[in-house]
Amino acid sequence: MTELAAAKTALKTQAVETPSWAYGNSGTRFKVFAQAGVPRDPYEKLDDAAKVHEFTGVAPTVALHIPWDKVDDYAALAKHAEQRGVRLGAINSNTFQDDDYKLGSICHPDAAVRRKAVDHLLECVDIMDATGSTDLKLWFADGTNYPGQDDIRGRQDRLAEGLAEVYERLGEGQRMLLEYKFFEPAFYTTDVPDWGTAYAHCLKLGPKAQVVVDTGHHAPGTNIEFIVATLLREGKLGGFDFNSRFYADDDLMVGAADPFQLFRIMYEVIRGGGFAPEVAFMLDQCHNIEAKIPAIIRSVMNVQEATAKALLVDGDALGAAQASGDVLEANAVVMDAYNTDVRPLLREVREEMGLDPEPIAAYRRSGWGEKIVAERVGGRQAGWGA
Repeated sequence: MTELAAAKTALKTQAVETPSWAYGNSGTRFKVFAQAGVPRDPYEKLDDAAKVHEFTGVAPTVALHIPWDKVDDYAALAKHAEQRGVRLGAINSNTFQDDDYKLGSICHPDAAVRRKAVDHLLECVDIMDATGSTDLKLWFADGTNYPGQDDIRGRQDRLAEGLAEVYERLGEGQRMLLEYKFFEPAFYTTDVPDWGTAYAHCLKLGPKAQVVVDTGHHAPGTNIEFIVATLLREGKLGGFDFNSRFYADDDLMVGAADPFQLFRIMYEVIRGGGFAPEVAFMLDQCHNIEAKIPAIIRSVMNVQEATAKALLVDGDALGAAQASGDVLEANAVVMDAYNTDVRPLLREVREEMGLDPEPIAAYRRSGWGEKIVAERVGGRQAGWGA
């Protein structure tokens, strides 16, 4: 198989999970901006997600966030997804919005609050059982604002204890994906601040626990592709939350701030054997001022473009240059791939998949945007509040 044919095959099998919350209203820390046609419940979110998959062909699953996506019958929700041509993906927990969690959740000094948090995580595993989901994704806002506020080591002990209880509840084929974030909302200490902390806990828990890399959760200048390469080498990279940042956790469209970084990350994924179902590629974005569905389609396309460029890196030429110590040639090989215009290739791939070569244009012609604005009148829109 030629290099181009291999790249096409890989691109056709790529899967990017979209997040249910990205279809709802979101905003800055100061204001949430409502848009006409936004979904009012998880069922309508799935309807929109199905349109993204319809026009991209590579977004077959939708992540849920509990309790944002809480319903009475999760089996019925999973069936609705299947009828729309998609499936339910990762179940994301929420231990950061209740008043009880002001001083933390799973790391809180009060045992009753910790019990509440762990019970919520166990509920999420129950939802996994009902939906057929395989991934439980955990992000904790836990931390402290002041020196002496709480015992740093003690909080790690509580974290380990809570994670162990949830880990034991996981069933066959299920896994725990632990996310990290170096700051916010706490500013002195964060209980899972970096990949090393997440890795240490996952290593102790066992093979069903893996690390999630959110591309917006790093300090400026962090070499994310090094982290990716290391976690892949250790067999502990569970997945990505793709977004983009200029300053902090901006949750902008993936590839918006630094498309070259996204390319470098995808090269390490491919190089390290992570282009496989075991590594989940998911968007985690907030479309505050742009139309939701076109923005998500564009994000999926940005991941595809970075992946296509990474697949075109001439591995033999790069290896030869590296072995001979030819620094400039090695860099040139990488830059040649990055500078390749892969849009014609991706148009070919889509046509061969029976799709329109221009997903956003096809979506706009479909009339779905106008349809949901006209029909979704009344009720309460999904989102983070006003």
